[in-house]
Amino acid sequence: MSPSSQPPTLPEGARASRAAAPSSSGAPRRAVRAGIAATAAVAVLAGTATAASARPATKHPAKRPAEEVRYVALGDSFSSGPGIPEQSDSICGRSSNNYPALVARAVGVTSFTDVTCAGADTSHMTNRQGSAPPQLDALRPDTTLVTLGIGGNDLDLTGVLTRCVLLGYVAPHGSPCKQSFTLLGRDEVDSRINATAPEIEAVLKEIHARSPQAKVLLVGYPVLFPDDGTACRETVSLATGDFPWIRDKEKYLNTMLAQQANVYDATYVDAYGPSIGHDVCKPAGVRWIEPEDTAEAAGFHPNAAGHRSMAGAVLASLTR
Repeated sequence: MSPSSQPPTLPEGARASRAAAPSSSGAPRRAVRAGIAATAAVAVLAGTATAASARPATKHPAKRPAEEVRYVALGDSFSSGPGIPEQSDSICGRSSNNYPALVARAVGVTSFTDVTCAGADTSHMTNRQGSAPPQLDALRPDTTLVTLGIGGNDLDLTGVLTRCVLLGYVAPHGSPCKQSFTLLGRDEVDSRINATAPEIEAVLKEIHARSPQAKVLLVGYPVLFPDDGTACRETVSLATGDFPWIRDKEKYLNTMLAQQANVYDATYVDAYGPSIGHDVCKPAGVRWIEPEDTAEAAGFHPNAAGHRSMAGAVLASLTR
């Protein structure tokens, strides 16, 4: 978040027509969460997926808990894994080795439904996305675990990056993209993030309404550009001053997601912190974000190592 930006103000009474999130104090939900947490703890201790090493989350599946785990994965392309072998759904860019699949294998779930889809925004939780049905339709009353990774497409992150790259060709120094989004003293990207907050709220409330037993994890976005603000124009043609600005916008997005999770009975999963040092500027074998479409993943998206890190963050969050 830029120095002048403030965290988004949480809307009061937004989406009043939506069902309110049930209290987390209910005994059935506590029992379900305890079972999931116990399984996740075994998975983490067994080293199935750690952020530090990003090892595959599939080598030592944990024993199935007494409480059955019925897992539904929701989200956009940062959850679906476009370009990562093997692709199980070419329309949605969904990989059989994305972080939801790694988590499902590590936990040893009873059932697993992955409806993550590239290009999804919050509207596609309750509305069709082309031939794909609304993602929330995958939820059931007996669903016990839900991961949600959404929000980037609501603020048109792809469009922001495209504009920044084009402006970087024209003006390689300074921060022309920041200037284009902050005319008249108003940061347009911050405004988009603030406007997305009530949409995240509505999705979380609807998840709780449809699956009242579920432990809900809201997964943030991993690091895209160097956390120290350094530039790598030889890899990405942004203006030098726009690298730290885009970093700040991503941090602001993650801050908003964390706030929504905290208020609306979900657990926020920090994918950014564990991925610092593995941004798009790093060489192959070190980076977890691809700078362009490669055999490893779609451009500006996490590769397999990035998804292993995200799976590790999810599993660690399940134990909390």
